[in-house]
Amino acid sequence: MVRANGAVSLRELARVVQTSEVTVRRDVRALEAEGLLDRRHGGAVLPGGFTRESGLPQKSHLATAEKTAIADVAAGLVGEGEAIVVGAGTTTQELARRLARVPGLTVVTNSLLVAQALAHANRVEVVMTGGTLRGSNYALVGSGAEQSLQGLRVSRAFLSGSGLTAERGLSTSNMLSASVDRALVQAAAEVVVLADHTKLGADTMFQTVPTDLITRLVTDEPPPHEDRAGTELQALADQGVQITVAGAGQNAAEPAPPARRARQDVPLPGQRGRHPGASALRGAGAPLPAEAPPADRGPARVADLRRR
Repeated sequence: MVRANGAVSLRELARVVQTSEVTVRRDVRALEAEGLLDRRHGGAVLPGGFTRESGLPQKSHLATAEKTAIADVAAGLVGEGEAIVVGAGTTTQELARRLARVPGLTVVTNSLLVAQALAHANRVEVVMTGGTLRGSNYALVGSGAEQSLQGLRVSRAFLSGSGLTAERGLSTSNMLSASVDRALVQAAAEVVVLADHTKLGADTMFQTVPTDLITRLVTDEPPPHEDRAGTELQALADQGVQITVAGAGQNAAEPAPPARRARQDVPLPGQRGRHPGASALRGAGAPLPAEAPPADRGPARVADLRRR
């Protein structure tokens, strides 16, 4: 399956072979030891290191439910009459499908898939960048795309990528894509990264957005066994990134208090039981701090974990 698709999720493998994810994970580990594939958070890919990038068909089959939940939450961050930029990617494509219902919206994008999703939205204006078409992800890249973004200013940029770490921020495997994404970031007052848990802790070749420029991360709740993803979320929160978790527990809508005074361990998804007070997200919780932002709109249950 990996050879045919380039990448595959553990969940899909377990479904196809009709066994548990625990069994599949053990077998994938054995195949990696033989050099037949590389493990990734929540899945496996063909071996190739930093330079390999999965094509659109492969990406579209990874973490589909998670991307849908993330897109639902991210759409709730966009208000009527806003101007935003949306980068290329399968998660941002899901976001675009939901933005079609926002009246008076202006969307600047270098993604043909994002533009296609909004093509029949009568109340949304779509502005395409120039550039050269990159067929693997249907995105416009190159100097033409970057020059068309000069002088632009919008409220938010919504970006995805191949990997996200607290140390380097958002990254991608393609130099031209990374360059255009950096231009999109420069045009926005705030940067919102959309990344499912399989990308947390993954580090790819070209840095797109350093951590200190990321305003908010919208992600899904990592499975309990994904310790590395939970650790990465904590590290991102410690560096001031607002973490919004789609599909979190019923009582997980309370942001953590600001951490400028003394560091406190905040239990993030995937870390329950490893920190003191790990039940805080599931329990009644303390009152919201006065400076806490209002809860995000959207159908998903959201946890805002804010660190400053």
